[in-house]
Amino acid sequence: MANDRSYRIDSARIAAQDPARPADAAGIATDADTVAVVDGRIAWVGLRDDLSPVHRDLPAEDAKRALLTPALIDCHTHIVHGGDRAREFAMRLEGARYEDIARAGGGILSTVRATRALDEAALVAEALPRVDRLLSEGVATLEIKSGYGLTIDSELTMLRAARRLAQVRPVRVRTTWLAAHALPPEYEGRADAYLEDVCLEGLRQADAEGLVDAVDAFCETIAFSPDQVARLFDLARDLGLPVKLHAEQLSDQGGAALVARSGGLSADHLEWLDDAGIAAMAKAGTVAVMLPGAFYTLRETRLPPVEALRAAGVPMAVATDCNPGTSPLDSLLLAMNMACTLFRLTPAEALSGTTRHAAAALGLDDAGVIAPGRRADLALWDVTDPAALSYRIGANPLRRRFFAGAEA
Repeated sequence: MANDRSYRIDSARIAAQDPARPADAAGIATDADTVAVVDGRIAWVGLRDDLSPVHRDLPAEDAKRALLTPALIDCHTHIVHGGDRAREFAMRLEGARYEDIARAGGGILSTVRATRALDEAALVAEALPRVDRLLSEGVATLEIKSGYGLTIDSELTMLRAARRLAQVRPVRVRTTWLAAHALPPEYEGRADAYLEDVCLEGLRQADAEGLVDAVDAFCETIAFSPDQVARLFDLARDLGLPVKLHAEQLSDQGGAALVARSGGLSADHLEWLDDAGIAAMAKAGTVAVMLPGAFYTLRETRLPPVEALRAAGVPMAVATDCNPGTSPLDSLLLAMNMACTLFRLTPAEALSGTTRHAAAALGLDDAGVIAPGRRADLALWDVTDPAALSYRIGANPLRRRFFAGAEA
């Protein structure tokens, strides 16, 4: 069955990520134990006793009551970059603040120097081990941002490397233009010029080359103002590209409300999110992306307002924020555990946050739930309770991963 794209998985405990599917207290579907896959798509989900003749003759595998979930989705990463920032980790432990490191030429800018020194092939080679670790945990879709080149040529090279990863590994990659990540030294004191010369002009070129699926920015006192972000979002709208935003990580800049007003896919981080931002996100359907790796690494103490987001009905996704400085995390399972232990998400919310809500944060309507017509991106786990995926620390119970139907 390894290379087949048409088959059945029988006797599975199917995680009911589809809200319309009835489930027991553990989140297991009560009306389904079998999935039929035809040509890489889910063709049918239900009880084996109810199989139609058209699916009865498919090659079948007995899951033996193992947990079957949608393959996981990491909806916020900076996985393409050069170098690392282990020394900065030590500096923070010695008392240096994130803002102090950034203003001294460290932080994002140190990664910019390392990234600019690498060509596309070298960036792919550096990213592959990180990608492979995520795939080994059942991930089938990755979002990958630019943002460490800060010149048009370097930013485009990062996006080409991200696209290349999807050609050399069985993974779907969604690329995000994040030139508005930091101000490079050559533009010190000229943020508006950088926005015009690199962020806006580079976005036009990236779009023309078919390299970009969404547009992001870092809206913060040490990065870009809401007015500057609004200019970027205006161009994204003109190009027909969806937007998202690093918002309210270090201070409240009103970024969540801004991205919600722009119909944005997601607002990410959100430690300083206020009630107005929550209301705007709820109205727009903008996903809140929880990034516990950065919270943990930076030893933050202000929690995102999870209870208020929950009460407002704002969908919450969970991602690694895999990056070399503030979240050197390439385990989405560990991010799920952190989201529960640090942010008090429930295990069910963490799983939804790495499946259907993560799909929504990327604008995908063909992944994230086990339902007819969706891609057969699936993960079979050597556990029976979905909560076990968030419960274990440093464990990986993945048995099989299916990408567009094929075992991978």
